Amino acid sequence: MSTRESVQIPDDRDFNNFRTECNSDAGWSQTYNKSGIVVWIQILEVERSLHKIKCRMECKDIAAETLYDVLHDIEYRKKWDTNVIETFDIGKLTVNSDVGYYAWKCPKPLKNRDVITLRSWLPMGADYIIMNYSVKHPKYPPRKDLVRAVSIQTGYLIQGRGVKSCSITYLAQVDPKGSLPKWVVNKSSQFLAPKAMKKMYKACLKYPDWKQKHNPHFKPWLFPEQSTLPTVALSELSIQHADSLENIDESSLSETKDDRGEGSDEDSVN
Repeated sequence: MSTRESVQIPDDRDFNNFRTECNSDAGWSQTYNKSGIVVWIQILEVERSLHKIKCRMECKDIAAETLYDVLHDIEYRKKWDTNVIETFDIGKLTVNSDVGYYAWKCPKPLKNRDVITLRSWLPMGADYIIMNYSVKHPKYPPRKDLVRAVSIQTGYLIQGRGVKSCSITYLAQVDPKGSLPKWVVNKSSQFLAPKAMKKMYKACLKYPDWKQKHNPHFKPWLFPEQSTLPTVALSELSIQHADSLENIDESSLSETKDDRGEGSDEDSVN
């Protein structure tokens, strides 16, 4: 999907290819394996620390449907995702695809990033896939206070393991735009990714109770007729090529102890 030249809504082949890559071991180096969470990386460009990352977590006591809802529910994400600066839906394309904005905090002293993505989702039997890639939208150009990153392909594969058990695989190839220091890759794969997975797991445990108090029947990702988003035409969008964005060199920056966006407020969801 990294070679696409025009904006297209993913088809069954794209979803199947994504699932295959999530389940493949070829070319991946394991960097973390602890407490039911495994992380792998693929280094693509050593000099820029450009890499793919894959993270898998076994989720006992959580139904696949619940995890799928948590990943979709943008209002709930604002409660549990402490890395989010701002996130919102821009518009819908089809019953299972939309365009959205997401800005997140990076570890100090790196600049924070944002993306505009075309997101698609598909239930596949007991499994679910949500995946995205970067696009350009004329009303949301790069901001001066953030670095516009590029999601070449990012997504989640949720695999049901029975009534109340599942696994989730997160797969991401993101061009952060710029040259990152080596410690960022190490920190992402050995600390940030596992921490994000643990935070997601805790959020899933609390979601059913939270949702009962917050518009419990509103799930437009399951019931598209509930969506109030404006329709976006594909012709309004274009591919966000990484080489058209400003590069910044952060390769010489040193890690600081003040890790922005990593506060231990997992229990703030209510």
